[in-house]
Amino acid sequence: MKAIILSAGQGSRLGHLVDDRPKCLIDFNGRSLLDRQLDTLEANGVHEAVVVTGFHDELVSQALARRSGGPQVRTIFNPFYKVADNTGSLFMAREELSGDCLVWNGDTLVSRALMRRVIANAQSGICVTIDRKDSYDDDDMKVVEEGGRLKAIGKRISEGVNAESIGLLAFRDGGAEQFRAAIEEAMRTPEGTTIWYLRVINHIAQSRDVWTLDIEGEEWGEVDFPQDVENARALTARWDATDKAAAA
Repeated sequence: MKAIILSAGQGSRLGHLVDDRPKCLIDFNGRSLLDRQLDTLEANGVHEAVVVTGFHDELVSQALARRSGGPQVRTIFNPFYKVADNTGSLFMAREELSGDCLVWNGDTLVSRALMRRVIANAQSGICVTIDRKDSYDDDDMKVVEEGGRLKAIGKRISEGVNAESIGLLAFRDGGAEQFRAAIEEAMRTPEGTTIWYLRVINHIAQSRDVWTLDIEGEEWGEVDFPQDVENARALTARWDATDKAAAA
């Protein structure tokens, strides 16, 4: 299995934190967001990663060159990151959508235990990792699922919402190729550059099975706003302390 990490955007909602570096290089207790994602992959046996870059791609390349160990990483530059949404990043990396693979948002941290569950899940096709909470706000990528099948996904859903996507998808047994074809079709439409890739997933789910994996109870965090950074630093500090105690 390989992972495709979407790290092209600046993350402008983080303000001055990303004036001179992309979101994926923000430090979380001595490790960048991207480093922590790659460490999590390596710890779960994923030894190949493709990072889609955009804003200050040269800084990402320099950071990757300084790494020792971990997955083998290559980058794909998305020159349209300022004008195309993340479907554009996947279009640039569409040749990587083959075989068993993950697609992971570059602003999402997940625990090693959570990733272990995603890797261990053998569901064929397309599988969206979901979590649950008591209520969902306007920024949540809301999900309607039934019996492990995705019925709808999007930020503007108002009826029947019972979960949210955490920004981590797994593809097996032809699911990646099916997604690639749908990405190519979407990018040929007049609105192609404005589409989120999960809108493509929603379109697929209207005619074919798209599955969900419920990871309720596992730890993860999304980094979109300044307060998210503080929350993620507290989260990663706790993970580091747990790992240190386990190694003692």
